[in-house]
Amino acid sequence: MINLRLFRSFLMVADSGSLAAAADRLGLTQAAVSLQMRALEQEFGGALFDRGGRGLVPNGRGRRLKPQAERLLGMYEEIRAGFVGDTGMTGEVAVGAVVSAMGALARAVAELKHDHPRLEVRLVTGKSGELADQVIDGRLDAALVVELPGRLSPRLDWTALYAEPLVVLAGRAAAGRLADELLGQEPFLRFDRATPTGVLIDRVLAAQGIAINEFLELNSIETIVELVRQDVGVTLVPLLKGANWQRDPRLRLVAFGRDVDVRTIGLIERHGQPRGGLTRAIRDHLG
Repeated sequence: MINLRLFRSFLMVADSGSLAAAADRLGLTQAAVSLQMRALEQEFGGALFDRGGRGLVPNGRGRRLKPQAERLLGMYEEIRAGFVGDTGMTGEVAVGAVVSAMGALARAVAELKHDHPRLEVRLVTGKSGELADQVIDGRLDAALVVELPGRLSPRLDWTALYAEPLVVLAGRAAAGRLADELLGQEPFLRFDRATPTGVLIDRVLAAQGIAINEFLELNSIETIVELVRQDVGVTLVPLLKGANWQRDPRLRLVAFGRDVDVRTIGLIERHGQPRGGLTRAIRDHLG
């Protein structure tokens, strides 16, 4: 009888396109993974991959097997979860998050670990696009990212978790001043335009016809907020989940006076990936 580990290795090879890369992620030798693939090919009556300049690419037989293997492993995890549920969730899972969402994710994981101490969770930070690539190739089981309208791979499943409204942040001297005045006159601290959040902020400013006074562009919302606390300038950023900016005496949250724009944070998982039970628990703790 074929061991389920062979299907897991097959999916890793199919996603990474390399025996060496799959072996590294599985914690096996390349020779061991090669033997596993030979055993599968013997079981299913022929080669599962085309071997060419692009590495290992699933052929027709391999493409037919892939969704079946994903479903089989998914069913196994669901069955297993039903039996280990009473004694606590176990296993290893790697989850990524954009830096500004890592605090929310870490709090959710801490709650989950309290209930399931035998669960091992590895957390990774990165940009939304980078994290999506890591989920696709199997290096991450799931990731918390900013919504990527029209750019999500069909190999990924997306679940919206929460929305963060865009707010104008200014220092203590901003009392009584309107958002348009602050954004147009004070030094503007801009969040990285190479990110989905930066693109959203740019679009909102353009739509509202606000000409900003460019000062600095940074890739950390937390750093921007700290500079605002020091009265270096003003900014337009998402109100991060769990942030206590409203209660900070050194900050002023200034209303737009228009419809509020938001960025959406959600969980991406590889379509049919086999760690759905674990990532679903993390998703529930974040909701």
